[in-house]
Amino acid sequence: MSEATSPQLEDGAPPRHVAIIMDGNHRWAQKRHLPGSAGHRAGARAVRPVAQRAAELGVEVLTLFAFSTENWFRPRREVSLLMALMRRVLTEDVDELHRERVRVQIIGDRSRFSDDLQKLMADAEALTADNTRMTLMIAANYGGRWDIVNAARALAEEVEAGRLRAQDIDEAALDGALSLAGVPPPDLCIRTGGDHRISNFLLWQFAYTELFFTDRFWPDFDGAALEEALGEFYCRQRRFGRR
Repeated sequence: MSEATSPQLEDGAPPRHVAIIMDGNHRWAQKRHLPGSAGHRAGARAVRPVAQRAAELGVEVLTLFAFSTENWFRPRREVSLLMALMRRVLTEDVDELHRERVRVQIIGDRSRFSDDLQKLMADAEALTADNTRMTLMIAANYGGRWDIVNAARALAEEVEAGRLRAQDIDEAALDGALSLAGVPPPDLCIRTGGDHRISNFLLWQFAYTELFFTDRFWPDFDGAALEEALGEFYCRQRRFGRR
């Protein structure tokens, strides 16, 4: 579509695309007098059941914000732990997601990840490539600004090479150069952990996305919490700037 909008969904239909900013792991651990690492491990365990419930509810695409471009500035030990947990998810959870016919795709700049982690990402995508029940998009080393700049650079290179005229660049062209090209924009974004911001996530795609904020920390977010968020979504009227 030329505009960053989705067609109006029928009453009671599940959102085609749900995005989740998984926040609150560290505070979940603090509340229980546990080290921050325990919160991140609990958060990693929450991914598979939430993805499975989303598929059961008929969601077509689930995008999880796993690691942002800004997360590299966290303490080195924490970053190392997050890399280890990403390896665990890609090693232990992908087979189960494959059995559930869920397709796994990773968006973001992979160049900064280790070679073995990049291989695990590619292997997960290859294994699940033909699955059609739901697509699980994992945003890793992703930032909305990075995505838009990357798309603008790609279009500029096309103009420089003579394959595209500058006057032909429109919303559809830019949309097609972004990480989620060909994927409907999110109908609903859920942020756990109590903060009310989108933190440089899917900036272009969120133009008409409904936002749902919950104080529940990500490790406590489960299938029932997902249903609660969808229940709130069903009560909203989406007009996309129209009457």
